[in-house]
Parts: sequence; C-alpha cells; structure tokens
Amino acid sequence: MTAPAARPPRQLHINLNALHSGFLPSAWRVAEADPKAFIDVQHYIRAAQLAELGTFDAIFLADNAAIVDQIDFRPITALEPTVLLASVAAATRRIGVIGTASTSYNEPYNIARRFATLDHVSGGRAGWNIVTTADLPSARNFGRDAVPEHAQRYRRASEFTEVVKALWDSWDDDAFVGDKASGRFVDTDKVHPIHHQGEFYSVQGALNLPRSPQGRPVLVQAGGSADGRELAARHAEAVFSASQSFEESLAYGRELKSRAEALGRGPDAVKVLAGLTTIIGSTEAEALRRRDELVDLIPWRYSLNRLAGTLGISADRLKLDERLPENLPLPGGGNGNHTFFNFVRALATRHNYTVRELIRALAGGGGHRVIVGTPEQIADDIEHWFRAGAADGFNLMPDVLPGGLQDFVDGVVPLLRQRGIFRHAYEGSTLREHLGLARPAVERRPRLQAA
Repeated sequence: MTAPAARPPRQLHINLNALHSGFLPSAWRVAEADPKAFIDVQHYIRAAQLAELGTFDAIFLADNAAIVDQIDFRPITALEPTVLLASVAAATRRIGVIGTASTSYNEPYNIARRFATLDHVSGGRAGWNIVTTADLPSARNFGRDAVPEHAQRYRRASEFTEVVKALWDSWDDDAFVGDKASGRFVDTDKVHPIHHQGEFYSVQGALNLPRSPQGRPVLVQAGGSADGRELAARHAEAVFSASQSFEESLAYGRELKSRAEALGRGPDAVKVLAGLTTIIGSTEAEALRRRDELVDLIPWRYSLNRLAGTLGISADRLKLDERLPENLPLPGGGNGNHTFFNFVRALATRHNYTVRELIRALAGGGGHRVIVGTPEQIADDIEHWFRAGAADGFNLMPDVLPGGLQDFVDGVVPLLRQRGIFRHAYEGSTLREHLGLARPAVERRPRLQAA
C-alpha cells in the first residue's frame, strides 16, 4: 500500500501594509522622511522593491472614500490603490499587489474589470481587499445621509463578491484563440454572460476581457464581526486580522477556518495574516526609546481623537490618566467598525491601562498589535505565533517607511530564514503561488434571483 504523500511544511507569509509614511502618525516628521511621500509614487515603488528584496508575499494598500483622519497633523491614504499598484507592478517582478476597494461605493462590474486588469498587467500578482466601509463621511460623499445598516452592508458585500467572481469566470480559460491562419479571434461559445439578478445587483455580463493569469485575483478580507467572519469564510483566501493576543488570534483562526470548512472549503483555503507593527532597535532599550520619541511627536489631542473615533465616543470622555469608560457599546449602535473597537477595548482591559498607557501601547492610538524590541525578540514572537498556529503570517506595518522596513528586512528576515520558516527566494511568479493557493477552475454559478 502506497503511503499518502507528505504535506509540504507550512511557510510563513508576510505582507507589507504600506501606510504612507509609516504606521506611526508622526512618521512623516522624522529627519529622513519626505512629507509628500503620501502622494509620491516613487515612495511606494521603493517600499515595494525593498519588500521584494525581503521576499514578501505582497504589498498591500488600504483605502478610504473620504478624509477620515486629522489632516491638520497626519498624512492620509490619498492615491487610488489600483492605479498606484499598476505603477508598482511595472517596477517590480515578483511581489504581489493587493488593493482595497469598497463594496458599498462601487459596482461589481467596475471592480471585476479593474482587478482583472491589474492581474493582467502584473502578470498574475493582484489581490482585492474587500471592505464594506462604515464611516459617515464616505456615505455623504456618495449622496447618502447615513451609513447602510451593518447586516445589509454585508449582504450587499457577499452578493457583490459573488458577482465579481462570476464575471472573472465568465470566460473559459481557452476562450481566446487568436489564430491568424483561420481568422478566429475568440471562441464565443466559451464566453458566458452571467445574467445575474439579485437583491442589490442586476448584471448581465460577461466581462470584457479574458480570464486573468491567476484565474481570479486573490480575495482578501478583514472581518471581526460575525457578519465579517461569515463573509471571510465564504469568499476570502487571505484574511487580515487585528488580534492583540496570541490566544485571541488562535481562537479567531480556528473559528474562521471551521466556518470555511463547514461551507465546503478545504482546511487550508484561508490564510490568517495578523496585523503587526514593529519598532526595532539594536537593544530593547533603544527600541523603547524610539517608540517614545515617535509617540512624543504626536499631539495628545490627535491620539485622543483617534482613540475616541475607534471607540465611537466623544474625545472629552477620555481622560489621559484614567481608565476607559465602562460598558462602552459598539460604535454607531452596532453599525460601526467592530474589529478595532473590540481589540482596543480588550487590550485596555487585559492590562488595566489608563488612556495614556493605552495610547502609548498602541503607538499613537491605532488598533493593531505593536512589538517593540530587537530583531531577535521580534523573530521569536513571529516564530511562536506561526509554529503554534495562531497565524499563517503577518500584515507588517513598520513604524516608519522606508527606515523601519529596512530594519525588518535586514534584521528580522535573515533570522526567520535561519529558523526555516521563511523563504530564501520566490518559488513562483504569482501571488497565488506565494500564498500556496491553487489556481481556481472556472465555476458556473446558478443565477441568483431576487427574492
């Protein structure tokens, strides 16, 4: 009897989350920073090239449909991701390019075409980060007086994603012929309008370009709420999580993968990539000093307003040397961002932080886990989470770009390679290959009829 083939060893995955000048709100103020980096394509190209030298899976760009930060102090996400990533793809060879696009303020056909185009022009390196957008300024920029109700946003997002996938599959892999001798360009029997009619969308299809190199761009999502986890379990191939502790991340990954398996997907269908901010020094004391110097460059009013926005309360309810108010409800009556609210509140409770201590621990009031330490300490933490199954990898947010990324590539990446958990070189050319994901076969979905 032939023994079953051994499963290949798990491989750590690392993305660069390129937050303009860096994760720290004060990053643009350091001596080597360019305040105009947030609108400079060369800044993002340099960051992507550096991440590619470190054999990262992808560069990821967040997005907003409004000004949702305090621009009197901090740069914002300004350039449209897919346009920017097309330039990044032209200046790199292997690294994936993942962009954010909202299902609340776009149409499925536009997004299907935009990301299929990015997959074609990048040679199969594109990914779409699916978001539903919960802020009121964005709603008002699209003629709405209120943010759509939470459950409705996620029903819409699920249908939106189904339509996009159907459009990506509307051409068979061999539909394009291009035979000069016969004069046949496309086999139209292999191009299939999707004829979708649902609760929110009516789309005939087919898409107006052939299936892209990956079959479909990689689908990414970040869902902390029950609705978000269901969307991720149904559609996502990689998930950005915001867990603040090992135990939270372990439980989150197990529950998400169990949901995905219950929906008929395999045990490795979804990669969990935990958000991670790094502040690196040659000694722990040097790293702590770097953190404190960066945090001290942030006005306290900025950090208080940012934390208050995450919690969905007025900033005047936060007192720097007191604990968070008790019994805080979900922001927006449950219609706001659940993910960061839950993780920030849990972090404050676990450590009994004052507001001042919480802001410092969050390196300025954000919502992601922060590690302050030496390359060895950071590599130890990453290895522990990875080997124990608390994460398949990390969505890295260096404190400052490009300096903090350079520190990670020079100091941490060699240690991860020495420990046998991170690649020395790219083995494939597509984002799916980097993530260990199969190229999906064409699916013909039943038409979804409106109720």
